[in-house]
Amino acid sequence: MRHCLLFSLLLVVWASPGMGQEADTLKHWGWSMGAGKSKAIVVDQYQRMWQKGKDNFSFEMAAMHVALPCDSDEYAADYGYPSIAAAVRMAFNHGVTMHKNNDPAWGLAEEVDYDSRMGNSIALYGTFTRPFFRKGKWEADYALSMGVGYSHHFYDPNHSVDNELIGSRWLIYFGAGAHLAYQVSNQWALKVGIDYWHLSNGALDRPNKGANFIGPTLAAAYRPYYNNIAKGTAGRFRPHFDKYFFSNFAISVGAKALNEEWLETQFRTPKGEPGYRTKSFNIYLAYAAQADIMYRYARRWASGIGFDLFYATYADKVESIDKKNNVDVEHSPWSLGIAIKHQAYYHRLALAVSIGAYLHRKMGQNASQIEKPYYERVTLLYNIPKMGGINVGIGVKAHLTKADYTELVATMPIKW
Repeated sequence: MRHCLLFSLLLVVWASPGMGQEADTLKHWGWSMGAGKSKAIVVDQYQRMWQKGKDNFSFEMAAMHVALPCDSDEYAADYGYPSIAAAVRMAFNHGVTMHKNNDPAWGLAEEVDYDSRMGNSIALYGTFTRPFFRKGKWEADYALSMGVGYSHHFYDPNHSVDNELIGSRWLIYFGAGAHLAYQVSNQWALKVGIDYWHLSNGALDRPNKGANFIGPTLAAAYRPYYNNIAKGTAGRFRPHFDKYFFSNFAISVGAKALNEEWLETQFRTPKGEPGYRTKSFNIYLAYAAQADIMYRYARRWASGIGFDLFYATYADKVESIDKKNNVDVEHSPWSLGIAIKHQAYYHRLALAVSIGAYLHRKMGQNASQIEKPYYERVTLLYNIPKMGGINVGIGVKAHLTKADYTELVATMPIKW
């Protein structure tokens, strides 16, 4: 925390007019510091059975950069001059606790004499904040964030056995929020809003229920660029963009730990036996390919439809677990889905999201119980210069926001 305070002081000095660089350059930069009180979201009846405390408190600090109207940045103009920020969130989660009482639903798992806690966490991430309303001193925006998280305290069979929220030290962070700001002076603004944020290991380890929080936030923001943007965007000219169709082909490789193995060790293994409520799980690979037809109807957006083909290397393992439990269902390593797809662009970055429905999926009993007949994919992509339009990135495939696996993706768009 001491380092964060020192960084913020240096940022204030650096961002002050006349210090370090020319004032015109400095007007591209700002910073903010805020706090929020959140509650853990209980996503289903299963979590409701063991989630006890839900309250946490967090601090966020961000360094922001914007393009100004004088920069002739076409993407910035299309988005209403958004900010790109590097941010850190420190969350104090002492009020987030879990405990499984004696219940036949837990099978062979035995109750412990303490409450498991989530533990404090820290996240480092990038944030894209887009204003969608600006009039006078008032501004409203939405924000999307992606990054990494760290939690020193996580699932442990000896000290935190009921902590199903956080299953590993290193985590994936995702956030979203909506805010209302009032410019109290030429340089300073106050912001209030609602923020949602999520921490999980992307199914790379178990457990992986994931921690979801939502709550109000309050922040002070140093924005010396605000009046420049507000005046420069009044009646602004939107650059022309030629719309076009394109095909999009992609391949990916994903990794995951099996929920089926987690259930075996948690609820079907007697105490004292090897593997009882263990914290050691194998990692399995999954492959996917996709073919899409997309229409880029704006510089910042494209939408379309496509097919997703998945291959699970762990299908035989799932089948052996089902047979061990006398479950006779069909298994196949192949799955096929059709999905609605959307991409948002900002220079070389793109955020690809899709919602799909399975046309074929036979992944055993557990999948039929906890998976929905639809799936979601979220991928952050970067366009590699001088590589003929190839994009590479990292993403997560999920069922109703619960991660199926984390994947590395490469895409090739072909313009018609």
